[in-house]
Amino acid sequence: MKVPVSWLKDFVDITIPIELLAERLTLAGLEVGGIEYLGVPQGHVEGARWPESNHLVWDRSKLLLGAIREVKPHPNADRLVLAMVDYGGAELEQCVTGAPNLFEYKGQGPLDRPLWTAWAAEGAEVWDGHSDEPKRMILKEKPLRGIPNRSMVCSEKELGLSDSHEGVILMHDQPRNQVTGELAPPGTPLQDVLGDVILNVELTPNLARAYSIYGVAREVAALLNQPLRPPSYEVLMEGAPIEGQVDIEIRAPELNPRFTLALLRDMEIKPSPEWMQRRLLLVGQRPINNIVDVTNYLTFEIGQPLHAFDYDKLVARAGGKAPTIITRLPEPGETLETLDEKTRQLEPHNILVCDTAGVLSLGGIIGGAETEISDSTKNVLLEAANWNFINIRRTMQSQKVQTDAGLRFSRGVHPSQAKLGVLRGIELMRQTAGGTVAQGILDAYPLPAPTVEVDLPISEIGRLLGMDFTAEAAANILRGLQFEVDISGDTLHVTVPDHRTDIGTGVVGRSDLVEEIARIYGYDQIPNTLIADEMPPQWTNVALVREERVRDILVALGLREQISYRLVTPEHEAKLFPAGNPVENNTRYVTLANPLTVDQTSMRHTVLISLLDNAHWNARFTERQAVFEIGNVYLPREGQQLPDEPRRLGILMTGPRRVESWQQDEPAVNVDFFDLKGVVEGLLDGLHISGASYSRAEHPSFHPGRSAQLSVNGKPVGTFGELHPLVAQAFELTAAPVLVAEFDLETLLANVDDLYKTESLPTTPPVLQDIALVVKEDVPAASVEAVIVKAGGDLLREVRLFDVYQGESIPAGHKSLAYSLTYQAPDRTLTDSEVAKVHQRIVRTAERELGAKLRA
Repeated sequence: MKVPVSWLKDFVDITIPIELLAERLTLAGLEVGGIEYLGVPQGHVEGARWPESNHLVWDRSKLLLGAIREVKPHPNADRLVLAMVDYGGAELEQCVTGAPNLFEYKGQGPLDRPLWTAWAAEGAEVWDGHSDEPKRMILKEKPLRGIPNRSMVCSEKELGLSDSHEGVILMHDQPRNQVTGELAPPGTPLQDVLGDVILNVELTPNLARAYSIYGVAREVAALLNQPLRPPSYEVLMEGAPIEGQVDIEIRAPELNPRFTLALLRDMEIKPSPEWMQRRLLLVGQRPINNIVDVTNYLTFEIGQPLHAFDYDKLVARAGGKAPTIITRLPEPGETLETLDEKTRQLEPHNILVCDTAGVLSLGGIIGGAETEISDSTKNVLLEAANWNFINIRRTMQSQKVQTDAGLRFSRGVHPSQAKLGVLRGIELMRQTAGGTVAQGILDAYPLPAPTVEVDLPISEIGRLLGMDFTAEAAANILRGLQFEVDISGDTLHVTVPDHRTDIGTGVVGRSDLVEEIARIYGYDQIPNTLIADEMPPQWTNVALVREERVRDILVALGLREQISYRLVTPEHEAKLFPAGNPVENNTRYVTLANPLTVDQTSMRHTVLISLLDNAHWNARFTERQAVFEIGNVYLPREGQQLPDEPRRLGILMTGPRRVESWQQDEPAVNVDFFDLKGVVEGLLDGLHISGASYSRAEHPSFHPGRSAQLSVNGKPVGTFGELHPLVAQAFELTAAPVLVAEFDLETLLANVDDLYKTESLPTTPPVLQDIALVVKEDVPAASVEAVIVKAGGDLLREVRLFDVYQGESIPAGHKSLAYSLTYQAPDRTLTDSEVAKVHQRIVRTAERELGAKLRA
C-alpha cells in the first residue's frame, strides 16, 4: 500500500527522518519495501538500508509555485501562447508554451482567478518532456518564434510526477504550503507545495488495522510517542429526518453484522477538489467525480469502504415509495451486472445488497451498474456496512473479482468502523458536492461485536520476552496503541480497541499483548540473554537426520533440490497415465473447499507431477536438468476423515550427461537409464542400505523395458527409469529422454543401517580377472551377479558388469555377460592357484544354478 507522508502528517507529527521511520515501521512488523521521492531530497541516515535514489530534486530557488494571471496569443504562432506568470518577483514572467490546456484562456485578458502552476526559472533542472527515454535538461534562454523565453510552466512528466505531458500542471484552487498549512503565495518553493515522499508498505493479511493511512498513523504515533489526531466525524445535518425515506432489512446477520445509511439531497456532480484528486493519484486511484472519489478516499484514509447509490433510481425501482435496502443471499438463478460491465452468475454463498426489485450490489466487493452514480445524480444514498471476512474472501475467489473494498473486508474490518465511515463520508460529500444531509443515520446492528478484555500479568511479559517491564512502562506502550489499560497491582486490565480485531482472548490475548509491547519497544532493543532454566533432554530426531542425509547425498551426486506446491488437479495428474492404460487405483482426492486457483484444487498423489511440471517450465531456459524433491503425497483412506500422508522421494534427470565445454572433442550424450541407476546406487551406498535388488517394472508412467523396480530386503521401495514417451509428450518434454524415479521414503529410510562395518584401506595388491558367461537372454544380470558374489566368497571384493553381447558366436536366445572381478585378501598377497580355485568355483556354480556356459 502506498502511504504519502503528506497525508500521514494529517494525523501525526513525524519527528525523525523518513528513512529512519521506514526502518522503525519495518522492525515493528509493517515492512516498508521502498521509498519514492517526489521532488524532495533523500535523507541519509547512518545504517539505513535504502539505496541512493536517482529521482529529480526540485531546486528550491528555481522551481516555484506560479500563478498564471493572463494567457496571451503568440503573435507569430497559432499553436503557442504566452503565459504571464506571477512567481513572486517584481514583474510577471512571460513563458512561451504550447500546452493545450491553456488555449481556452487565450485572449481573455487578466484572469479573475489565477491558474496555479509549477514554474521553472532559467537554470532549473527538469526532465525532458519530449524524450521517450528518461533524460534531464537544464533550462536555458531560447527564443521561440521570435519571442524571448527563459522559463517554463511544467507538465507532470517534466517534474517526474507521472508520464503525463498532454498539458501543464493547472490548479484552480490556491494550494497550501505543506510545511506551514497556510495558503501558499506565488514564489513558494514547489517542494513545499507538491513535494512528497511515498512509503510502499507491504502489508500481510494479519495487518487489517493498517490497511489505511490512519491505520499506519496509529502505528507511527505509538512508535514515535506522538499524539494521534483522528479525522473529524462531525456532520452538518439540516435536512428532514432520514427515517421514512429509506429502510434497512438484514436477513443474514452472521454475514452482515451491521449496515448504515446516510442521505444527501440536492447535491451537484462535479470534479472533486484538487487536493483530493492529488491524494488519490498518489495512492494509485483514478479520480472520477466528487461522490465516487469520496468513497475511494475514505477507503484509503480510514480503511472503511463505502458505496454510493443514486437515491432517485432506488425510489423509481420501489415504485415511487421509500426504498428498502435488503441484505440477503441470492435466489436461484439470480444475476448481477456489476460496475466492471460483467454479468455475474451469483452463487449460494454470495451476500448481496438488494431492494424489493432485485439485486443492487455484491456486498462489500463491487456495486451494480443499475444504481451507480451518474452525471445526472441529484440525491445520494451512502452505505457503510460490515461483512463477514471469510465470506468476502470466498466470494472474491469464486467471482474472480479483486477490489480495494473487498481486500479490506477480506482482512477484517470491525463493525464500529461502519458508523464512523458513513459520518465522515457524508460530510465530505456535502463539502465537495453541496446539498443537504438528512438528519440522523440509519443504523441496523443486529449482531454487535463483543468488547475484548484481557488480563496481563507483568510476570508474563518477562517470561516471554526475557526482560522486565514495569507495569507503567508496559501500560504506556499499550495506551500509545489506543488500548485502555488499568493497573491493578502486578496485572494490567486491558480493553482492546475496536479496530484491533487481531487481538485474542485468554492466553492467546496475553501473548498478543506481549507481542505489541515487544514490537513497539523494538525487537532490536531487547537484550540477548541466556536461558535461565535447565536445558531439557535432547533427543535425536532420527527421521529428520536420515532425511537430511538423503538430501546431502543427492546434492553430492550432482542433483539440486526443488520444493513445489502440493496442489494439482485430478485432470492434470491423469497425464501421467497414457491413453489405454489404467489410472491408479486410488482415484479419490483430497480437495480444497475454497481453492486459490482453478489449477490447484486437489492434493497430489505423486511427486512425479511436480517434477514434470517444473521440468516443463525450466526446459525453456536449460536443456540439462538433474533435480530431486522430498515431500508428502495425500492418499484418502476409506472411512477416515484425514488422508495418509506418506513421504516420497522423487528424482528427475534429462538432457546432456555433462555440460558442454570447449575442451571436449565430442558432443555430450544424453543421460540414460544407467545414469539414473548410478544415482540410485550412490544413494543406497551413502545410506549403507544392503539387500537391494532390481527387477523389471510394470508401471504405466514408465517406458516398458527401460524401467526397474527397486526392492530392499524383498520389499518394494519404488520405480525408476525412463518416462513413457506418451507421458513425456503430454508434458512437452520430447527434446531428450526423461529419467524419473519415485521411492517410498519411509520404506527406504527404515532400511538404513546406522551401525555399519568399516574396513581399513587394503595394503595388499588386488588380482584382476575377467569372466564372460553365456546365459539365456531372459536371465537378469542381477541374478548372475548374485551367483558370482555367493560363489566368490570372502576373496572376491568387487564385481562389475562391463559388457553385454548378442551376436554370431552366441546361440540364439542367449546373451553373453562379461564381468570384471577383483580378488583381494586383507592379510596376504593371493597366489595364482588361490585365485584360479575361486574362479573355477564361480564357473561351476553359475553352470549349476543358471545353466551358464563359460564363453570361449
